[in-house]
Amino acid sequence: MNESLDEIERFVIKRIKEIREKKGITQEELSLSIGKNIGFISQIEAPSKKAKYNLIHLNLIAIALGCSIKDFFPNEPIKEKKYDIKEIKTNKS
Repeated sequence: MNESLDEIERFVIKRIKEIREKKGITQEELSLSIGKNIGFISQIEAPSKKAKYNLIHLNLIAIALGCSIKDFFPNEPIKEKKYDIKEIKTNKS
């Protein structure tokens, strides 16, 4: 999968592919079911491409696959070294 994508993007793409394949749904079937051209899903799943899903796509795919949009995401945030983000600590309860 394209290394220019962030790890979270690669995770979501991989997870959707796993769910799609487990249900026996082809890339073409999923593409057409969400109103996209026949090659839409294959472009995103192709390792050499940097295409990715947006939130609208994810919602439509969840409907088509009969699952929750939450099923596409990891249980914990993915922390990448290229982003120097630290959790904000507060005194509020």
